[in-house]
Amino acid sequence: MVTGATDRNFELRQLETQAVRSVPMRRARAWNSGQSSEREVASAELCVTRSIEVGLLTGGQDRPYAFGLAMALVARGVCLDVVGNDDVDSPKLHATSAINFITLHKRRPRDASLLARLLIVFDYYARLLRYGATGKPRILHILWNNKFEFLDRTLLLLYYKVCGKKVVLTAHNVNQGRRDSNDSFLNRLTLRVQYRLVDHIFVHTQKMKAELLEDFGVAERAITVIRHPINNAFPDTDLTSAEAKRRLGIKESERTILFFGRIRPYKGLEYLLGAFERIVMENVHYRLIIAGEPKKGSENYLQEIQQKIGRDANRGRIIQRIQFIPDEETELYFKASDVLVLPYKDIFQSGVLFLGYSFGLPVVATDVGSFREEIIEGKTGFLCRPGDALDLAKAIERYFESDIFNCLNRRRQEIRDYANTNHSWDTVGEITRNVYAELSARFPG
Repeated sequence: MVTGATDRNFELRQLETQAVRSVPMRRARAWNSGQSSEREVASAELCVTRSIEVGLLTGGQDRPYAFGLAMALVARGVCLDVVGNDDVDSPKLHATSAINFITLHKRRPRDASLLARLLIVFDYYARLLRYGATGKPRILHILWNNKFEFLDRTLLLLYYKVCGKKVVLTAHNVNQGRRDSNDSFLNRLTLRVQYRLVDHIFVHTQKMKAELLEDFGVAERAITVIRHPINNAFPDTDLTSAEAKRRLGIKESERTILFFGRIRPYKGLEYLLGAFERIVMENVHYRLIIAGEPKKGSENYLQEIQQKIGRDANRGRIIQRIQFIPDEETELYFKASDVLVLPYKDIFQSGVLFLGYSFGLPVVATDVGSFREEIIEGKTGFLCRPGDALDLAKAIERYFESDIFNCLNRRRQEIRDYANTNHSWDTVGEITRNVYAELSARFPG
């Protein structure tokens, strides 16, 4: 049962965020929805004459985040060089002269030889060095590093500084090596160099900020916490839940659980399989969808997962889509599902959580990282202990007995509204632009 205190906390979070958003930050909404008005486009085009100019270095990955941030910044008069590749490119990034999309390399063929792959990487870094020296923006914002993390954190950053650039970094993971259980002295050393060289760092949670302060000695004034925004880069059509289930061969009455995203050991998929096995023993009217491709280097883990599924007497109730999921198919899995499960063993923050929120899908997750800050028990989902299949099974059953599931159609819209209020790109764009402006004022050209 949800307590009155929990209800009040939920309402207070909404009221606090609405107060923050009372400043004039509405211009990005049309951009984020892909329906830009002429006035908003004209506002963005003003950056041609007077603006903050920034090079957005995407590392050739995470198109949803790069897209959302670019649209939010352009709506605030920021001129952008978006440096990426075919994986990051999008037609909407070419809709205004406020964005200059720079493709440093094409997607490499899967059957390319080792020599061909090395030449592609060498050519990419050569182009990146040239951009660092000749690119017009004095501020570079790194969203993700490139192929060679240690090089990017040290020599490449030093090169940008020698070229007179001010560097902003979004640290989606403060120390990914610790999360993936492959931390090392060299990893921590290069991270320390990186965090000391950049001029400002964005993180998504207070825990991440605390880790930067305590483990890496970063000055507090150089850190800004931005709550992870919702994912607005995937199509959301009028496809209904009933039709989505039908397309996947799921009966409308079957309770459907979704695991979505890249398959990696830290995500704890084995615990979800254990929980699902327990649940189906009591009630066979459940289905589990596993949709996502394995991260390179996680092949052995995937093999273990599939062996576990193969031994399960209810394996016919598990739908496996072990592959890259195209953008246009993403909504199919989220709309066919009744709950998203994140059984992670360790995490800082998860973009999958906010992708689920963008489709109004409730979440059952382990109490790791900052999930407790983002999941409102009894409102947007439930939490359970990490590494405990039994407790996960109980949390999933608790969800299907709750008012969230019993009133799911109404709750989906409430979750969307909550996400749009608390995880808006409007806020991210405003805060990010303010940091750019402060750097520009402190280090005028």
